[in-house]
Amino acid sequence: MKKHIFTYLFIVISSYGYAQERSKIISGIVSDSRAPMENVQITVDDKDTTLFTDVQGRYTLNALPGNTIRYSFTGMKTVEIVVEDVTRILNIKMIPDIEELDEVVVIKSKRKSQQELELAYNTNPNLIKTAYGIINPETAAYQIRILSEEYISNVNLCILDVLRNEFPGLTVTGDCINGGIDGGLDTESSNLIAGKGGEGDVNKSDMRVTVRGSNSLFNDQSVIFDVDGQILTEAPLWILPSNMKRVAVLSSFAASTKYGAIASGGVVIINTNSGSTSPKSKEITDQARLRNNKYKGDALSSTALLSDLPTYLQEFRESGSLDDVKKKHAFYAPRYGASYGYYVDVLKFVFENWKGNAFEEKIFQEGLANFDENPVALKALAYVCQSKGDFKKANELYKEIFILRPNYAQSYMDLANSYREINDSKKAATLFMRYDFLFKEGLMVKDSTAFGIMMDRELSNLIMLKGKELFAKEAKKHILEDDFNGIRLVFEWNDSEAEFELQFVNPEGHYFVSAHSLAADAERIRKEKMIGYSCEEFLLDESLPGTWQVNAKYLGNKSLTTSYLKATIYYDYGSPAQRKEIKVFKLALKDVNQELFKLNNVSKIVSH
Repeated sequence: MKKHIFTYLFIVISSYGYAQERSKIISGIVSDSRAPMENVQITVDDKDTTLFTDVQGRYTLNALPGNTIRYSFTGMKTVEIVVEDVTRILNIKMIPDIEELDEVVVIKSKRKSQQELELAYNTNPNLIKTAYGIINPETAAYQIRILSEEYISNVNLCILDVLRNEFPGLTVTGDCINGGIDGGLDTESSNLIAGKGGEGDVNKSDMRVTVRGSNSLFNDQSVIFDVDGQILTEAPLWILPSNMKRVAVLSSFAASTKYGAIASGGVVIINTNSGSTSPKSKEITDQARLRNNKYKGDALSSTALLSDLPTYLQEFRESGSLDDVKKKHAFYAPRYGASYGYYVDVLKFVFENWKGNAFEEKIFQEGLANFDENPVALKALAYVCQSKGDFKKANELYKEIFILRPNYAQSYMDLANSYREINDSKKAATLFMRYDFLFKEGLMVKDSTAFGIMMDRELSNLIMLKGKELFAKEAKKHILEDDFNGIRLVFEWNDSEAEFELQFVNPEGHYFVSAHSLAADAERIRKEKMIGYSCEEFLLDESLPGTWQVNAKYLGNKSLTTSYLKATIYYDYGSPAQRKEIKVFKLALKDVNQELFKLNNVSKIVSH
């Protein structure tokens, strides 16, 4: 292990960047999830070379860290992958490229593109988002009635009151309390309904919204609801008026034609603050209540996943003594030791059963010796050390990662937080301020949204809890004016190529999914790589007491390495009583929703 401890803060500026890295040989297979794809065109930026996959979908090329590899094929979406220092194998799955109407721009038309409307949405209260794109009443061929948030009174209890009180000409029957409090939910989800008939029974015919006059041929057809792109046939009574950003009514046949016959009675569109928050906004919003999602209880428990453990771990678990484990390690290490996942798994197992034993140190040193130049492996080892409270070992690992990746923004945050864990607040503050200096000088890629907010929050929290007198006066400006108090969740993954979904289930049984995959948001992953981070934070307040459940679904990894997910749970965040718990999970079984952990006495889930 390298012995330099803090001199890397004065690394020569030329080390920031990829230019001096050596070219790497990268290979893999391109498929469409069913079979290999032949003749997929592959290009690398800054190079004139173009190559194609063979009949088995295989390819091999040379590229530098920082290069972008593009995979193109007619009828499929182009895939772009940013090469990193550890990139060796990239197995790509391509998906069909389906043209959407909202991407069409008519030549010689005054109509703005969907991208232009998206940029103007937050500042133009006359725009409304629908399942089929953003509508601008100024250029629409039909009448649209839009009510913006400043005119939505909190006196209203639900959408029925808003429509009844704010939209003259509509016929609204039913009320927000007895009109079906399960509106829009599965009928089995609530037995607290004060409706007519039997217990839990609601006469939904008593809850109707019609927009057309008495002479309409379709007068008996009730409206449908478009809530942030989610189509509902029943009124979404669970949405509070205070969370409504805009409400619109489409009453003409021309306006609702895209929705099909189901919208013959008209459409009520609701844009919520949760679904319409700008990516740059720091506003806390309840994402789990955003959609009409009801958790089905289908996540597998850790016990149910035991049968899928690798053979060596199953045999370790059956061992009756530490000596038996040592013998099995001697047998399996030569067979599986080429994968850092083996040492991470064994170290975690030994930590849990024989923490403090000399054998634990032996496993740690073996893993370090085999993968001391692999930042992805070192990060996984650091996760395990942190989860078991061995912060000194983790600190040494994060120093190594920093030296290997000085151009990664997260290297600063990880090492700074590691110094906090060993009670060296001054070094932690120095790292945060060093990052800020490089950021201002343009030597680090700028980010004022996701990761930038996390860095500001970390420094603000350090200053508040450890004393402003420890730091330079200029550090005070980093304190967030709206700093959060409550429970903070920070998820980190060791491999940027890992694709997964995080599912947050609130006490009411609704869930919110955060997807980290190329299919869900390719631009997000590109941004993460260019800036150099693999993390995301979520904030939970205390407005809805109860138990939250956090699940994960692993979608795969484009390389052949194992992926690990670290969850840091901060309780009483921002208060003198702040404390944290660290959990580490191995992502291995694909396309299966698995339970990670549960949290009590917290409420709404939000994400930047």
